[in-house]
Amino acid sequence: MQTRFTKNAKIFDIGITAVAGMVSIGIMLYGVGHFGLKEAWPELVLNLFYVACLVMIWMYFFNYRITTQQFNYWCSISVGVTVLLRDILFPPPLAFYALHLICLALSVLLLCMLTYFYARKDWQSYTKRNLWAICIIDILIASLYNYDIFIEPYDEYTNYMLTEIWIRPTITYGLVACFVTEAKEQNE
Repeated sequence: MQTRFTKNAKIFDIGITAVAGMVSIGIMLYGVGHFGLKEAWPELVLNLFYVACLVMIWMYFFNYRITTQQFNYWCSISVGVTVLLRDILFPPPLAFYALHLICLALSVLLLCMLTYFYARKDWQSYTKRNLWAICIIDILIASLYNYDIFIEPYDEYTNYMLTEIWIRPTITYGLVACFVTEAKEQNE
């Protein structure tokens, strides 16, 4: 089976994303089974979008029946829906209102960046700096949620919440790694 990427660093980036994403999703599915569907159904919905992203990353990596345009469009839709659901429409309760507002503002910014990037007809012209900004904003959001979890009392949900928070930035890292490569190939 022929892969789209030949450089070991790029293969490592995609492999790390896939392995970390699959382990995280497995832990979250275990959490859904452990806490019950009534308690954890939102995680199951989010995991469907995360699994879709991981499947598309593998399809793109192995050059299997997915074009770059389709990969960019459907991955942006999947990540955008998770941002909309988890961070904007149904945000988790945070310890401080200011922290909630910062996370909400960053989530809206991330959604706007995703929409702007993928709605453009000439998406290859997006620079590497713009692509990494998407990943960095997602990491900032996850870091703020992570901080909130550590200042609140520890309970049985804490480990699962810490895992769930970092799934999307991991997937975003893999997507950006693919997009940076694609943009670099288009410029050459």
